[in-house]
Amino acid sequence: MHDSSPIHKPLSVMAFDYGAKRIGVAVGNSLTKSAQNLPVILNAGEEQRFAAIAKIIANWAPDAIAVGLPLHPDGAEHAMTQKARRFGQQIGGRYSKPVYFVDERYSSVVLEGDVQYHESLDSHAAALILEQFFRERKF
Repeated sequence: MHDSSPIHKPLSVMAFDYGAKRIGVAVGNSLTKSAQNLPVILNAGEEQRFAAIAKIIANWAPDAIAVGLPLHPDGAEHAMTQKARRFGQQIGGRYSKPVYFVDERYSSVVLEGDVQYHESLDSHAAALILEQFFRERKF
């Protein structure tokens, strides 16, 4: 007997929490729906930023990218929303990967009071963004 249901390969996804000074990074897959923190990227200029991103994308080979979209509590956009959108569009264009934007309104707030995350707050926020991405989609 042959099962005709399609076999779905787990989707590898890399998430970014874009910030003016630091960019948090996490990676995970749709099978486990969990995220692993990666080292933070210092946002010290476009050339340096994309050189660091190119290395981690080459190393992890994600199928897709999730970028946190900062919004006001009421859902309204602000200056960082546009910067995060532009960042995501640049990644999609440079690395030919589909980019998904994920509402990140509460990802950093959840972690800010927790001292253990101080050094890696941005990557922990990226992990929360990635876990939110997996919760919002059916795999």
